[in-house]
Amino acid sequence: MTRISAAESHIMEALWRDSPLSADEIVGQVGPAQNWGEATVKTLINRLLKKKALVSERSGGRTRYRPLVSRAEYLTGESQGLLDRLFGGELAPLVAHYAKHRPLAPDEVARLKRLIEDLDDDDA
Repeated sequence: MTRISAAESHIMEALWRDSPLSADEIVGQVGPAQNWGEATVKTLINRLLKKKALVSERSGGRTRYRPLVSRAEYLTGESQGLLDRLFGGELAPLVAHYAKHRPLAPDEVARLKRLIEDLDDDDA
């Protein structure tokens, strides 16, 4: 899985919402919110192209970009990276940490129980 930095993820979010986009459209969507100029956004686009997270296509005389990495793939990679770095790749210690240090709302507890039940049903 291609490693996408936090800065690059802003570009990807714009493209996951609406693609393909031109560089100017990406600058317009991402630049003001991040206080980035055109050069910064274009540098990030080029990094993502080199990482093969994006592809560029010519259309109507303009270069447009679209993601090659889905948001789901990105989230899976980032989530696994977090688990690996902080909890030795194990999910239970992560859930235990949050349950101990952050109160779980009753609906969160219910969702976790349903998830466990669903996992148990899949194993049966």
